[in-house]
Amino acid sequence: MSHPAPPLPETRRWYRFSLTQQILIGLAVGVLAGWWTGTLPDATQAKWDEGYRVVRDVFLHLIKAMIAPLIFASIVQGFAGTGDMKKAQRIGWKSLLYFEIVTTLALFVGLLVVNVVKPGAGVILQLDQAGSTASLAKPQTLAEIIVHIFPVSLMDAMAKNDVLQIVCFAVIFAMAVIAAGDYGKPVLEFCGSLTHVMFKFAGVIMKFAPFGVGAAIAVTVSHQGLGSLVTLAKLVLTLYGALVLFVVCVFGAVIWVAKVPLKPFVKAVREPFTLAFATANSEAALPKAFENMERVGVPRGIVGFVLPAGYSFNLDGSTLHLAVAGVFVAQAAEATIPGFHFGLDQQITMMLMLMLTSKGVAAVPRASFVVLVAALESFKLPLAGAFLILGVDALLDMARTSVNVMGNCLASAVVARWEGEFDDEKARAFAAAAPENRA
Repeated sequence: MSHPAPPLPETRRWYRFSLTQQILIGLAVGVLAGWWTGTLPDATQAKWDEGYRVVRDVFLHLIKAMIAPLIFASIVQGFAGTGDMKKAQRIGWKSLLYFEIVTTLALFVGLLVVNVVKPGAGVILQLDQAGSTASLAKPQTLAEIIVHIFPVSLMDAMAKNDVLQIVCFAVIFAMAVIAAGDYGKPVLEFCGSLTHVMFKFAGVIMKFAPFGVGAAIAVTVSHQGLGSLVTLAKLVLTLYGALVLFVVCVFGAVIWVAKVPLKPFVKAVREPFTLAFATANSEAALPKAFENMERVGVPRGIVGFVLPAGYSFNLDGSTLHLAVAGVFVAQAAEATIPGFHFGLDQQITMMLMLMLTSKGVAAVPRASFVVLVAALESFKLPLAGAFLILGVDALLDMARTSVNVMGNCLASAVVARWEGEFDDEKARAFAAAAPENRA
């Protein structure tokens, strides 16, 4: 008796791209569109920019709309589903310890690279054009950071998308759900259903990602211009090189020590990384990072806590940028002001200050710029250097934001491994699975 032949595997047609490929195409088209827009007369350019901004902002608004319910539901389901109150405390201190170690390494990698390359040597500052810092927010003090963690109102925290406050409320709420016993089960089931729905919601929004990404990069290129790299090219290349060195050496060492499977992790992080790079907005990458890190083997409760907490305490890219930018301004000051010298001891002191102030930038507009200005003022360095850097800040922001996202994804995998809960079978299945989100 003959058996029917097994069906042949479906052959993907050449024009059906994965989401990552779609985003990269959108990025390339956006760069070309931005360059072309920059050649138009001002009035015409303004109209095109307005159109780009509409597309970009619609995408970002939809992404931000899902962040609060996704974080809240996933944390409650992840923690309350285990029935273990001590788990939240254990994951919390392990996460914070890891965050502090890695961000400290980021500072010293930045300090090493900027002193070797010396991008600020020979840069002359216009000291009479320092600009104004009157409208800038101020970094939070340690006491303000601690108070800020605890929300006055969950609705207010959700309306502001204050991830740290949402995480704090969700962890305490999960403990209450555990303590409630049978009465808490309907709440737990609701949070499980809400998390599932929010992932589906994210899948719908991600179909719009290539257009949002293209529009975002078009606005940046149209205003900054490809020529904006020329005057500060050495600074931009120094930061990008330092970030690459940090990713390869520090993240590589962490992946090796924690035995995080490399191929599945790279596959999981490439879409969030690309979204963060193109939009220079870490929130745009959060839903996809949530989904992919869970699919690669990190439990939902750990993903739900570590990723949002990392937005305030594990900004590896931003921290490294602050080290490079701070010393760059000091080097430019030495070239501008006769007899001025900013020694290694002062640089290390400034790094120690940045270790503290870089933790207090949650919900501060232009966070890295605010912290940089505060550091320059503390060490009597010319603010003109900060405003010079501001000219290419959009290009720097793309790199540091994408590394921030990668660092937080890695942190969730490390904490999961530390807890003994990383699912290697799930990681292997994820790596072997065919790409999703076809066009």
